[in-house]
Amino acid sequence: MPMSVKITDIAVYLPERVVSNAELHKEHPLWEIDLVATRSGVESRRIAGADETALDLAFAACGVLFDRHPEARERIDALIFCTQTADHIMPPNSSLLHERLRLRDAVFAFDITLACSGFVYGLGIAQGLIDSGIARGVLFVTSDTYSKLIHPKDRSARVLFGDGAAVSLLEPGDAQHGMRDLIYGTSGKGYDCFWIPAGGCRIRRSDATAAPEPERNGSTRTLENIHMNGMGVLSFVNSKVPKQVRALLERNRLSVHDIDLFVFHQASALALDALERALKIPPAKVYRNLSIIGNTVSASIPIALRGALDAGRARPGDLVVLCGFGVGLSWASALVRL
Repeated sequence: MPMSVKITDIAVYLPERVVSNAELHKEHPLWEIDLVATRSGVESRRIAGADETALDLAFAACGVLFDRHPEARERIDALIFCTQTADHIMPPNSSLLHERLRLRDAVFAFDITLACSGFVYGLGIAQGLIDSGIARGVLFVTSDTYSKLIHPKDRSARVLFGDGAAVSLLEPGDAQHGMRDLIYGTSGKGYDCFWIPAGGCRIRRSDATAAPEPERNGSTRTLENIHMNGMGVLSFVNSKVPKQVRALLERNRLSVHDIDLFVFHQASALALDALERALKIPPAKVYRNLSIIGNTVSASIPIALRGALDAGRARPGDLVVLCGFGVGLSWASALVRL
């Protein structure tokens, strides 16, 4: 019987700078901020400083975690860093964070480059490491600074995304607490619904890839910036995610009414509204923090779960569904007893 893995704690760190919709409107008077904000559900977002990276945010979040659990350092055997905004092409951010934290040499560390589904994917990796006996404790970091990948004149992406980090301490669970089931999906044929065309080894950076390209909707971006097909992503969410959540519930002989709380990736108000309707989930069973911090990519789910715990919307012993979806295209859901 596989060993259950529990989320012992989650610590969060957000950049100090807050960018409101009013500030964006002042910068871009022609943007229909009210309309875009209604669709996105974002009223303000946290944005990393010019010299502040996903590694810096993650290190600060780890400081919060270790202040609460100073003894946990010695229980960590693995460090997983999930990000799409690494400091360097090489080495991975996990190695850099390992050095900053002064962790033992016996800890093995690696990065995964998933985005909005990354937290649930990482839970599955940690489950395998702990179940196999390779690790007793896993330090799982999710941190992204998408603001550095967005063209300042890209209205849709600029309004939606914020920066942030969460670090989760994952350890062996028991009959009362831990992962109960995990389910995954990938649709590589939709990769170009959300991507950055240039900057990798396929299309190297050049003067041509850095040239601004005005869009019909009034936005501007280059081939080195995020390209997001909003309607394509929403269509993917509507077609794939409800089916997966239903499958997760059905194979565990559960219904929506048996779940205490649903924590979805904070993609957008349109996406969250659509999922609530498709799955017939009462709004009181869904936690949202999108309006005040934006879509924080890989850190979205753990930041939201930490917020739900702090607000008393989730409590130890609750049965929770976590669900992430995005870049890849990829999607994943987990059934967790807190």
